[in-house]
Amino acid sequence: MLDFPRWKQILLWFVTAACAIATLPTVFAATGLAWPSVLPAPMINLGLDLAGGSHLLLEADSNQIRQLRLGQMEESVQVRMNKADPKIGIGDISTKDGKVSFMLNDPSKADAAREELQTLTSGAGTTGQRDWDLAVNGGLIVLTPTEAGLKQSADQAMGAAVEVVRKRIDSLGTREPTIIREGSNRIVVQVPGLSDPKALKDLLGQTAKLEFKLVDSAATANDRTQGIAQPGTQLVPFANPEKDGLVPLAVYRLGGISGDQLTQATASNDQKTNEPIVEISFNQQGGTKFAKLTSENVGKPFAIILDGKVISAPSINEPILGGQARISGSFSPASAQALAINLASGALPVDLKVIEERTVGPDLGKDSIHKGIIAMLVGTGAIMVLIALSYGRFGIYANIALVINVLMILGVMAMIGGTLTLPGIAGFVLTIGAAVDANVLINERIREERNRGRRVVQAVEVGYTEASRTIFDANITHFIAAALMGIFGSGPIKGFAVVLIIGIATSVFTAVYLTRMWVALWLRRARPAELHI
Repeated sequence: MLDFPRWKQILLWFVTAACAIATLPTVFAATGLAWPSVLPAPMINLGLDLAGGSHLLLEADSNQIRQLRLGQMEESVQVRMNKADPKIGIGDISTKDGKVSFMLNDPSKADAAREELQTLTSGAGTTGQRDWDLAVNGGLIVLTPTEAGLKQSADQAMGAAVEVVRKRIDSLGTREPTIIREGSNRIVVQVPGLSDPKALKDLLGQTAKLEFKLVDSAATANDRTQGIAQPGTQLVPFANPEKDGLVPLAVYRLGGISGDQLTQATASNDQKTNEPIVEISFNQQGGTKFAKLTSENVGKPFAIILDGKVISAPSINEPILGGQARISGSFSPASAQALAINLASGALPVDLKVIEERTVGPDLGKDSIHKGIIAMLVGTGAIMVLIALSYGRFGIYANIALVINVLMILGVMAMIGGTLTLPGIAGFVLTIGAAVDANVLINERIREERNRGRRVVQAVEVGYTEASRTIFDANITHFIAAALMGIFGSGPIKGFAVVLIIGIATSVFTAVYLTRMWVALWLRRARPAELHI
């Protein structure tokens, strides 16, 4: 017990001091003082319930997910039939009535077509059901999406949408947003500290689906004005239809390049005209495809389409190699920067519509913090008085450990960039009670061993050893419960769990190790013959 090596003392004090110092930037910010900019500034973030902020509920269009799936299958069928050996000729592909259907030019190749298409209809998840039903009737082939396949597609689309939303919000510089799925086609977004959600809504409202498609030069202006598109093409409006009275542009539906192969997008200015532009870079596969597209169609116009609208339709003057290109249009510096952010974070697989919007004011948070601090101070003060009166010197050690425990919790939260929520304050108060409980167990066990006739040093040694086992067992189960809440919970539950997990670790550290060091140093120095505990 008395043998407490110097290295262990230094280690314990170093950990304690590091955690306590990490709280200083937060203390400075709370008191209005300026923290030196040259020093690291770990901060504790306040959650939506304490700092206020914006709450948005986004909803995806289920019908759009279905149409997206049909379009992907249409292109896959076209590619698979062209790559078949020998090639299988087909007529125009229809996606009418939620099905992909087409006619074979040669009905005798029905079996070969079925074999090629079977590989496109895989199992949907773990259900064992197929994601597409394939029907062959002579030369007519029909692919119908199954409910299991549609559900899997919706899950994948919403999962991708959550990640895109997260990347876009992170680009705003906000910290610790809450982004969770709700139901099958909704996403809840909560951003603490953001009082004006307009910029957030604008950022999330743009799908940022970028496409490069060849223009059908044979389509006449009269046909386009009347909304007539030739088979295999589609009419796409201009982003600014009022400019020069432009009519929709006819582009080929298949064979283009999508923006999901972008690796970088940055806002810049044209060196000649000084107009805002967006410079983009493709990955190797996209760069190769883009070079092939431009090499084979020199002199032909191609459309740059963003969210279903043409923003530019230049002619291909020469092959564009190197996997880099630029997007120009009627951009302002702000819109060019917003587009670059959206393209860099990826396109939303489906449009998201804001169906609920709330702005939470910080006043409620201030009141909650004020009352939470009062409750914590009153409760902690009463406990400290009781502990000091009950256990004397050992009670004073426990009280000092309790104060250090509070500083360490705040310090660890600052170092990990954690967010403090109203339930987190409840976890804070609960942790203080648990920390005191550990010291009560130790001190009561020491008192019990002393009453049994053990000598001072032996009673303290046995008291710490035996009580520590109970403390560790209790805190392990405590930790498991908190970890499960953190893993499976979200929002307030997760905030509570994070503080609780940190508090479990710091309370064991302060109540067991720090107090043991202080008691050991005191016993070695004073050599008391009796304990007043």
